Amino acid sequence: MRLDLRLNAIVDPEQAGGHSLPDLARQCASGGATLIQLRDKLSATRAMIEAARAIKQALAPLGVPFVVNDRLDVAMAAGADGVHLGQEDMTVTDARRLLGPDAIVGLSIKSVGQAEAAPVDLIDYVGSGGVFVTLSKQQKNPPIGPAGLARIIAVLRRRAPDLPVCGIAGIDASNAGEVIGAGADGVAVISALSRAADPAAAAKSLREIVDAVLAKRDT
Repeated sequence: MRLDLRLNAIVDPEQAGGHSLPDLARQCASGGATLIQLRDKLSATRAMIEAARAIKQALAPLGVPFVVNDRLDVAMAAGADGVHLGQEDMTVTDARRLLGPDAIVGLSIKSVGQAEAAPVDLIDYVGSGGVFVTLSKQQKNPPIGPAGLARIIAVLRRRAPDLPVCGIAGIDASNAGEVIGAGADGVAVISALSRAADPAAAAKSLREIVDAVLAKRDT
């Protein structure tokens, strides 16, 4: 079954806006997020597993899938639905072998070359960017913009027409439509949700924008 990638909400203890991660995840999901990802670059492994378990429990009544960024060990220990890998993380081949065929495996792709090389038959979705300037993490490369995203998506569509792709980095209500217009199936968002006074309302607003542009594009 194709993963619904319309609104990928990333929760990060460094960007949580004063919310607990389980509550933030729950609010984002209740507002319309279709995938929740935990990204944590700082916590000790045991604390990260505990946080992941708490997020999974908070999401259980809502039926929204949950993946862990980078850390396959944490994803497995916490019973997450899968993992999101960067280009320097464990290989997709190894992750798929360890997690099995039913787990979600996502991959970050930042260039046309990476899109050409990606093991598209082993992944469930792609996060591509950084599309815009972001304050949520250090960007090593300049933003690719919607045009750069469109070039990457074109390669992925040629290789795997049904593989869902979301744009990531610096995306909010003001530019989410441009990301979908570039061919993406959804957006990955951190600050626009976590720093909102009402994350659920912010998620609802973003989903409405994404859904409207997708509906227009598909007609």
